[in-house]
Amino acid sequence: MDFRTQLINASAESYEKFLPHISVDTVVFGFDQGSLRILLLKMNYNKEWFLPGGYVGKNEDTDEAVKRVLQERSGVKDIFLEEFAVFGNPQRNQQSFADYPDTLWNKQRFISIGYYALVNYTHVVPQPDPLSETCQWVDFKEVAALNITMDHRKMINKALQVLRERLSYKPIGYNLLPEKFTLPELQGLYETLLGKKLNRGNFYRKMKNMGILLKLDEQRKGGAHKAPDLYSFNLDMYNSILQEGLNTW
Repeated sequence: MDFRTQLINASAESYEKFLPHISVDTVVFGFDQGSLRILLLKMNYNKEWFLPGGYVGKNEDTDEAVKRVLQERSGVKDIFLEEFAVFGNPQRNQQSFADYPDTLWNKQRFISIGYYALVNYTHVVPQPDPLSETCQWVDFKEVAALNITMDHRKMINKALQVLRERLSYKPIGYNLLPEKFTLPELQGLYETLLGKKLNRGNFYRKMKNMGILLKLDEQRKGGAHKAPDLYSFNLDMYNSILQEGLNTW
């Protein structure tokens, strides 16, 4: 079955299954060896890249719709999610399906609820959907050169902006770092997300004062220098500050 027929058949099913005019899209962030990565799919039809997203079932909560989509795309159930913006340009998806009839489900006007997700890079097994040729991690530095569909580039930039703003009063790292990590690794994550260098002494002091770190009786082995101490997160304190916020920066 060719792609056009496949998409038209899927369109007919979508009218039966989903709410009209509402969609969800997710900017999935991962962190690997000092690099910020984003999960993207590449469409079979026009080779444009797009974010993991989908539609909301007629009896489905929007948060549950996002979790369902991300489990299908990543194989991960326990994902940290936050809504960050709503996108409602009347023509936001028209051009991408210009060659299709106006009755195509995907060509209708959709207001999209944007979420960002933070996941452990090593836990994800990217899975393309039936309409895409690949689903893969892309280094954030390479995103600018990609042909990205609709307003998904705007979504990516907005998600990173909001995430940076929230770093001023919420902790981060539990969903992006391994269970055991060093303070330089934690600082590297913050610097990558913020796009700037942080003073080491100030960073270490503020993180320790938050009470979210547990120092382990272990060190990171290997390397020419003294083995650095390993830490894990105090999840009770971490989740408490995550809910209530804290002015840390």
